Amino acid sequence: MKFETGEPNLYVFAQTLLECARKDRDIIVVTSDSRGSGKLTPFGEEVPEQIVEVGIAEQNLVGIAAGLAACGKKVFAVSPASFLTARALEHIKNDVCYSNHPVKLVGISAGVSYGALGATHHSLHDVAALRAMDNIDIVVPADNFEARACVRAAVNHAKPLYIRFGKRPLPHINDQTAQYVIGKATILKDGQDVAFIATGETVHQALDAAYALESDGLTARVLSMHTLAPLDEKAILASARRCRVLITVEEHSVAGGLGEAVAALLLQNSIILPFAIVAIPNNYTTTGSQLEIFNHYGISAVGLKKTAQTLIKQVQRNVT
Repeated sequence: MKFETGEPNLYVFAQTLLECARKDRDIIVVTSDSRGSGKLTPFGEEVPEQIVEVGIAEQNLVGIAAGLAACGKKVFAVSPASFLTARALEHIKNDVCYSNHPVKLVGISAGVSYGALGATHHSLHDVAALRAMDNIDIVVPADNFEARACVRAAVNHAKPLYIRFGKRPLPHINDQTAQYVIGKATILKDGQDVAFIATGETVHQALDAAYALESDGLTARVLSMHTLAPLDEKAILASARRCRVLITVEEHSVAGGLGEAVAALLLQNSIILPFAIVAIPNNYTTTGSQLEIFNHYGISAVGLKKTAQTLIKQVQRNVT
């Protein structure tokens, strides 16, 4: 099935934030030399009094953002995800989470979006690091609809929030009339043989795989797990009970991400079924563009279809 391609989520993020900032002078953007890469140049030109540039100093970025939030401002701290959640991790823990300041931390060019720039610029640890912290929600939009809805919801979100964005133009996969609620997964397609639980830019790969499986006479449920904390446990358990096999898909290390969270939930609820985590192995990542890396690790319609077929065959062998 073909989906119309939209803009990169970052463009939608910046456009939506500017729309909100025109109406609300308490919205402040703080960037670490990321005005251009965050697509915030028009924001700075139109509302220059609502943007702060700290240079390449991520710890300062988080500290200043926390201070502004403590004064009642609605702060979006924007920086490449790999640096924001590594260099400034202690500041996120103490200044934002522990101090309970509702800063919106925006990690841009996340996952393997930087492609051939390699491991120094890949962000495959961010979800794992932040999931281990108390008092922060984590959102990974899958398309422009989710990005726009996420920003609007984030403006008045009452607790610390991490929003993760990639760089690539994304297909429109959500119904524009859909309900978006932080903490509630979206069912994009229903089925009873395979459950794909995916997040961020991998969701449309799972959706393509779901439609490709129809040629095998298999139906697949696809969940956009746009919120990783708090996790929509009800939606995950319902999918596991409805479908014969379950596959998680993410642009993150296999360690500490969506897959491990789902695996723990299933075991804690005594649900055992054929299950696979499709993610980036916890070793040196292959070099290439984002899509080349996806293809290499099976994060593609073709790769996910093969994974589903393998798990279904396992079920069939167990039945016979």
